[in-house]
Amino acid sequence: MLFLRPQISDYRCPRTHKRKHKGIFSHSHVSQGLSSPWSLNFLKLCTVYWHALELRPEFKSSSHKRKGHGTANKLRIRKNCRLMALKRMGIVKDYEKIRTFTVAVVGVGGVGSVTAEMLTRCGIGKLLLFDYDKVELANMNRLFFQPHQAGLSKVQAAERTLRNINPDVQFEVHNYNITTLDNFQHFMDRISNGALEEGKPVDLVLSCVDNFEARMAINTACNELGQIWMESGVSENAVSGHIQLIIPGESACFACAPPLVVAANIDEKTLKREGVCAASLPTTMGVVAGILVQNVLKYLLNFGTVSYYLGYNAMQDFFPTMAMKPNPQCGDQNCRKQQENYKKKEAVQSKQEVIEQEEEIVHEDNDWGIELVSEISEEELMAASGPVPDLPEGITVAYTIPNKEENAVTDETVAESEESLEELMAKMKNM
Repeated sequence: MLFLRPQISDYRCPRTHKRKHKGIFSHSHVSQGLSSPWSLNFLKLCTVYWHALELRPEFKSSSHKRKGHGTANKLRIRKNCRLMALKRMGIVKDYEKIRTFTVAVVGVGGVGSVTAEMLTRCGIGKLLLFDYDKVELANMNRLFFQPHQAGLSKVQAAERTLRNINPDVQFEVHNYNITTLDNFQHFMDRISNGALEEGKPVDLVLSCVDNFEARMAINTACNELGQIWMESGVSENAVSGHIQLIIPGESACFACAPPLVVAANIDEKTLKREGVCAASLPTTMGVVAGILVQNVLKYLLNFGTVSYYLGYNAMQDFFPTMAMKPNPQCGDQNCRKQQENYKKKEAVQSKQEVIEQEEEIVHEDNDWGIELVSEISEEELMAASGPVPDLPEGITVAYTIPNKEENAVTDETVAESEESLEELMAKMKNM
């Protein structure tokens, strides 16, 4: 029996030639029969292997195998296990479907960069990023970008960071301004043909830009293509923001109720003072980006309620919500066309629902001839109701106020009596 005791001494790595502390065996504990150079080299190899087992305990398992395709799938499942828990808890029916969707993010700034990062961590299938700006040191008060990325285009810097976060996501970046004529046509082409399956439109467009000109460009493109999109923004004082779901024809587009700057056709560049920049808070931008991505997930995976409009006021922690109908006199002709198409679809669907619904018979047999008859006639009901005001078409009143003169209660009162309660009760018994 050969007993070996490891002894710590300096050891030089044969590959890097750097001095390391490795365990070797003392000659005093080796039998004389194994004192040949070959046996000593063998013992050194055994010592190195023993030291590797101490540093990497997972190698001790006999089931450890070399990584392959199966291991990659296991790693992906392990990486997304907390997201898949939404399915086990009954929140989402099929979370793995997130890998089949494509989302275009226009504007990779304070909101757009965080939005892209959240979608990447959620495992979206493909991201299209559009921006023409570069990373500056002035952007460091925001989230996502880092100082060493200054000078890079925002889409290039974002792609590098996001690929490291989740290499399973496909990325397509475009470093240009979408408001120019040539770039606008290319932008429309990519959102209508840039899905995971080339030739199909993206599932959603997210507007994370900081100017009205770009918002109007996105609005025009989506109205023309019938593309559903979400608009987001943060106020210039950095303490409020909003998100808005825009379904062409069904909900109000950005041009249906435009801001004053857009409605008055004012060049917003003239409103900016030289040397004065807008305020920027990473907290507000993070909140708006989180609300935006939350509604994106609810819309794509079909769970919860998607907000058509959700605001955020940081001063009072107020979250107003509303739904805006499209404007029939919208200045965008494509919006008006989408409204007409939506009305036609609604008319067809309502007719189909009426045909499919059959009148349910509660009691087919009525041997006793029982009928329900109201105790109040229609004349009495009309007399008890007040006059109906003249209202526009489509508006009705929930109830009417009866005339005070007809239903006025008289002021007659019973005269007071000096009789006691016992005497009054005795009179009632004799009646």
